[in-house]
Amino acid sequence: MALKLHTDARNPQSWKALVTAHYADVKVEVVDSSAEKNHWGKVPVLETPEGVLTEPNSIARFIARHSAGVKLFGNSAFDNGSVDNWIDWSSSEVELPGAVWTFPILGLIPNHGLATTKAKGDVRKALDILNKHLHTRTFLVGDRITLADVVVAAGLYRLYTLVLDAGFRKQFQNTNRWFTTIVNQPHFLHVAGNTVLCEKMQVAKETEPKEEKPKKEEKPKEKKEAPPKKEAKPKPKETEDDEDDGEEKEKEKKKPNPLDLLPPSKFNLEDWKRTYSNEDTRAGAMPYFWNNFDPEGFSVWFTEYKFPEQLQKDYMTCNLVAGFIQRMEGVRKYAFASICIFGENGRLEVAGGFIFRGTEIPQIAFEECPDMDSYNWRRADLSNAADKELITDYFAWNGTFGGRALQFNQAKTLK
Repeated sequence: MALKLHTDARNPQSWKALVTAHYADVKVEVVDSSAEKNHWGKVPVLETPEGVLTEPNSIARFIARHSAGVKLFGNSAFDNGSVDNWIDWSSSEVELPGAVWTFPILGLIPNHGLATTKAKGDVRKALDILNKHLHTRTFLVGDRITLADVVVAAGLYRLYTLVLDAGFRKQFQNTNRWFTTIVNQPHFLHVAGNTVLCEKMQVAKETEPKEEKPKKEEKPKEKKEAPPKKEAKPKPKETEDDEDDGEEKEKEKKKPNPLDLLPPSKFNLEDWKRTYSNEDTRAGAMPYFWNNFDPEGFSVWFTEYKFPEQLQKDYMTCNLVAGFIQRMEGVRKYAFASICIFGENGRLEVAGGFIFRGTEIPQIAFEECPDMDSYNWRRADLSNAADKELITDYFAWNGTFGGRALQFNQAKTLK
């Protein structure tokens, strides 16, 4: 079978196919190319006798299926599904925020501070998911390397070499151990060479859109050409009124958030989030929570998506939950949440637990996030053992969940 891979050989996206080819013992001819050089307008591109494939993950899957010996999709149908699960998860949860963070450093896209900050948080969440999954595992699926390990490691490569310095990655020891294991395998080394982990986080230069500046300068020029009569018409009283209106608007903008005016609480939400991120949830974080929680300053709520009949596909449900979390950004300072996906395709459910500042769900949450109305809400009774156990299960991503079965590692946090 004659296969040609048109690619820039230093592109980690192409390594997915090339490393897989070494494991599968499939011969692939590499044609050094860039998007500008080839008529497909993108890389990598795989030429096969049947036609052309243009997506890195599809190319890697195609090659893996031609493996004569190594079972790169695992040993069972469930393993096969798990491998695909991790590959799809990596595309949205690792590579997308990873590109937002690293591409400005590489000069591939403009740098925008808010987008980078958001991407850092998303990368941290992804690493945390991997870290928990790899706590008792050497590889992502089964007892041997699969295509999932190759693809996810390639997706993390730029992050580990450009921005994940020792300080950032220290809390993800299981993920670090797994990543260095994969990239130091002979087949990966043959393609990518030695991987040097980031020592100092690289930072992109701030970029501002150049096209906006002349537009802002042109508008005043047009106004200056207008007759001076229009500027002389306003009466003194109207000017004063305008100034008063401006002052009122400024005062409105400066109005403090009502949640900031609540009496001080002994429970520090930021300390809880740090503890949750750095400690084992059941052994460390939850004891901290029960010892420090202040029911007079905070409240705990259960939530459940109202329309489970709409949740037919797991990837669509993951996107729904991810969008909900993203649109809660405006209340992140006052809330914590863990939202889980249960069941299987065609019979999925979304439910979780929230911590909110105040004894009620703050109105600002409904104002900032329209998704809130799509969920049912119930206050947790923390004197009730069943409610305490359920909130612990939601936060820990394991347990009985009141009889529900958690989808494979499908949960997200707001922190």
